[in-house]
Amino acid sequence: MKSAWIILSALVAGMLLGVATELVAPGAGNASLPFIEPIGILWLNALKMTIVPLVVALLITGITATADAARAGKLAFRAVMTFLGAIFLTGLMSLLVTPLLLELFPLSTGAADALRSGLGGSTDAAPSPTFGDFLLSLIPTNPIAAAAETAILPLIIFTTIFAFAITKLEPPQRATLSGFFKALGDAMLIVIGWVLALAPIGVFALGYALAVKAGFAAFGGLIHYVLILMGIGVSCLILGLLLAWLVVGIPLPRFVRAMVPTMAVAISTQSSLASLPAMLKSSEELGVDPKKADVVLPLAVALFRFTSPAMNLAVVIYVAWLFGIELSPWEMAVGLAVAMAAALSSVSLPGSISFVTSIAPIAVSMGVPVAPLGLLVAVETFPDIFRTLGNVVGDVAATKFAADGVEEPEPTGETP
Repeated sequence: MKSAWIILSALVAGMLLGVATELVAPGAGNASLPFIEPIGILWLNALKMTIVPLVVALLITGITATADAARAGKLAFRAVMTFLGAIFLTGLMSLLVTPLLLELFPLSTGAADALRSGLGGSTDAAPSPTFGDFLLSLIPTNPIAAAAETAILPLIIFTTIFAFAITKLEPPQRATLSGFFKALGDAMLIVIGWVLALAPIGVFALGYALAVKAGFAAFGGLIHYVLILMGIGVSCLILGLLLAWLVVGIPLPRFVRAMVPTMAVAISTQSSLASLPAMLKSSEELGVDPKKADVVLPLAVALFRFTSPAMNLAVVIYVAWLFGIELSPWEMAVGLAVAMAAALSSVSLPGSISFVTSIAPIAVSMGVPVAPLGLLVAVETFPDIFRTLGNVVGDVAATKFAADGVEEPEPTGETP
């Protein structure tokens, strides 16, 4: 939380300084760009260099952990299937609702042009690939080359196949490979932690450059982006409540009453993990056997990100809309698949790290620029509140649904 506010403050300070420089001494801002903007670009490049190895490591560990959880018993298997179905629904909802919100509440032409110019974008979109080109791009002839060229979709497909192959190995071999990629992911998280420690400097420089190029319109563009993302967050929350009512079968007033303490913790901490004790209490009030909740809720906190596909896709769709990129139906389908994979692989990561590692692969796979993420991560503080609210609602509803489908409680593996 503290780090997020520091990054946001750095963005605002950089943008205010950029606007003030141009107002006080016209031309001075542009003259200073060659000295300040490269600092932001250098930080952004350092952030991007971690994406491919981190995505591979997290995807493998996420799939192997999910497979191991599904093997743990009937209750765990039902829970994992519930998680997969729920994140598919939220992602599909985002593909439908985000373009609708952008159509109903468009950014003014001047603000959009200024923001796009400030981010170094262009309205000239690359031609959409044909369906044949899309099919041929799915399987990489050389996974190493795909990684080198940041061809995320074929790389993710190869990595997914490889991860499922690991789950079929004998336990000692599976443990060896899983441990290797777990260590690789942990090492890359340390690297990205170092990079994000410099985020205030990098974001300040990027914000300064954006304000010099776009002026006050940049503020309007970022506010518009935050409001659209918060709209998707509210949509996720409503969807979660509807699923709890219509699918799980909990009367809405009863569910909301039970969730009020959990929601309060979620808002104050913006962490599903910190909300776990409150979620256990809420699930008990909803009639979930505590032994079943002890199995499903920790699994949900580790693997289940109810809002991630929806809100991550919304970020990419917003950037595509801003840059004039028309997304084809199969590109959206690819984005949904990658968003689901990214949601499973962002196991217990801090928000600023998961923002980059989850959204960058989606953007690359859909042909959308990644560079704006360096600035958008700075304003994630406000949408993140709705991410956490939706996640805790989804966690408790999924726990109730999974528990109701299994007659007998299963052992947690703890010794008495």
